[in-house]
Amino acid sequence: MKIQFAGLVLIGCLAAAASPLVFAQAPAPMMGAQHSNPKVGGAAMYANKDIIDNAVNSKDHTTLVAAVKAAGLVDTLKGPGPFTVFAPTNAAFSALPKGTVEGLLKPEKKADLTRILTYHVVPGAVTSTDLMAKIKQGGGKASLTTVEGEALTARVAGKGITLTDSKGQVAQVTIADVKQSNGVIHVIDKVLMP
Repeated sequence: MKIQFAGLVLIGCLAAAASPLVFAQAPAPMMGAQHSNPKVGGAAMYANKDIIDNAVNSKDHTTLVAAVKAAGLVDTLKGPGPFTVFAPTNAAFSALPKGTVEGLLKPEKKADLTRILTYHVVPGAVTSTDLMAKIKQGGGKASLTTVEGEALTARVAGKGITLTDSKGQVAQVTIADVKQSNGVIHVIDKVLMP
């Protein structure tokens, strides 16, 4: 299945860029019952809204939203999907080397930004339960092919899930299973790099 992802990855990155306030809110457990409209970045995330319509209301996802807009991925992430977005928080973006985000938002860096953002997106709606099953089936790890084309490796860490990028950097899923009308978002604490 070929899907247009021109602006998709950025949303994932923006969502993952949420600030440490995400931890102060009741994080969704990795397994078990979820709140129907969990809060992310101080805003309720409604399952009947798409990824973009929810992300723009989260104060912890302003960097991600800006990146998605700069990459031209808004229409893609408003599309039918389904998509799974591993969304970095603002704090995750702030942890990148100085000038990285500003540089990526320049028009001449659109291709690089799109590549990074699409590396945070997996086709289909993959819940934490699905991830746990894939990890178990894979003997402790699961490879997830991203829209960008490279893989992320998912593993269980404690009661949660981590993702390892192609450079060996590890991100923790801090809020899982934020359901959207066109997929699911998992908030992460690092920006992953292809």
